[in-house]
Amino acid sequence: MPTFEFEAMNAEGKAIVDQVDARNQDEAIAKIRGMALFPTRVTQKKAETGQRRTSTRRIRKKSFTIGGVSGKDLTGFTRQLSTLTDAGIPIVQALNILEGQMRAGALKNIVGSVADEVEGGASLSEAMAKHPKAFDELYCNMVKAGETGGMLDLVLQRLADFREKAARLKRRVVGALIYPVAVLSIATLILAGLIKWIIPSFIDMFLEMEVKLPAATQLLLDITSWCTKYWYVLPAVPVGIFVLYKIIVSTRIGRLTVDWTKFHVPLFGSIVNKSAIARFTRTFGTLIGSGVPILEALNISRDTAGNMVLANAIQSVHDSVREGDPIAAPLGQSKVCDDIVVNMIDVGEETGNLDAMLMKVADNYDQEVDVAVEGLTRLMEPILVVGMGVVVGFIVIALFMPLVSIMSALSGSTK
Repeated sequence: MPTFEFEAMNAEGKAIVDQVDARNQDEAIAKIRGMALFPTRVTQKKAETGQRRTSTRRIRKKSFTIGGVSGKDLTGFTRQLSTLTDAGIPIVQALNILEGQMRAGALKNIVGSVADEVEGGASLSEAMAKHPKAFDELYCNMVKAGETGGMLDLVLQRLADFREKAARLKRRVVGALIYPVAVLSIATLILAGLIKWIIPSFIDMFLEMEVKLPAATQLLLDITSWCTKYWYVLPAVPVGIFVLYKIIVSTRIGRLTVDWTKFHVPLFGSIVNKSAIARFTRTFGTLIGSGVPILEALNISRDTAGNMVLANAIQSVHDSVREGDPIAAPLGQSKVCDDIVVNMIDVGEETGNLDAMLMKVADNYDQEVDVAVEGLTRLMEPILVVGMGVVVGFIVIALFMPLVSIMSALSGSTK
């Protein structure tokens, strides 16, 4: 039977270091709790050098893969692992089951490696931490908290819920951008065709007939000539903007300026702000509810905030909490969150239900983001239609004004 080394606290708060024999880590944690101890670290003792050890480890065939692990596959794996651990199946066996039913890919290789490392004596969180491309800091810390508290199945379920809701919010935002991007792309192709083939034919006819071109037509002629001569500049503009953006955000001041601007851009700023707050509160609430210490949860939430303005606010909260202050006061002073968010967090601290209150804030903001994105999508439709109408109307008027002059001249010459 494997031997597990553990560190625990007794009722007087004294640290205890000892060993216990158990079939798996869950049974070891149960035995430690049965000794009226609170475990803080439980790891399987590795076999000593020179000692023979029987193992049923399988020989795994790893496939060659290109790319990383998709969020959808990782969420499905988390949900299935939660179900298997809840059914009482040992971690190594559960990992082997999931690895065996996966299709060849990066996640299959990683799960196999994690199973081998756990079978070799490492904890699940330690094994996962060796594969940061699949399991980030948030994931590993939650798994570690679940192992320590003996509620790994519940933590995995919360983690799967968290990933699903985060992915759902991302899909909604991306889905709202599909329509305007598609319309703008099609409009750009149509305008390119007009500038390349249609407008030059009219311009050549006007020049051959020596018609005096109106200002609008002359402007259209200049634009067409410039686009035809310097067409390579047009695709270079978005590329240049992207490169400039990357250079700016590579510096701390530039990143802070860009993130502050995102929060204050008309129309889009509200969506960006609510999305960031929803992500922070859901991450923070999930970590606290899973047993992660509050200061460590704040550090992880800060690193995964995705916005430096919000990250600075979370750092201020961390520093205040470390000094013994509550969360709500420094968060309110940052002016990043609305008053209702600060008040709900304050109530959560007072009642001892901070994790539940944070999840309610996240759910409310997710709904507000949905409404805001839907409203912005509906607003962009008429704006795009009017914009296209203005461009097409300008081209039509610019081309027909000389035609009117030509028709007038021809009718005058026939009288």
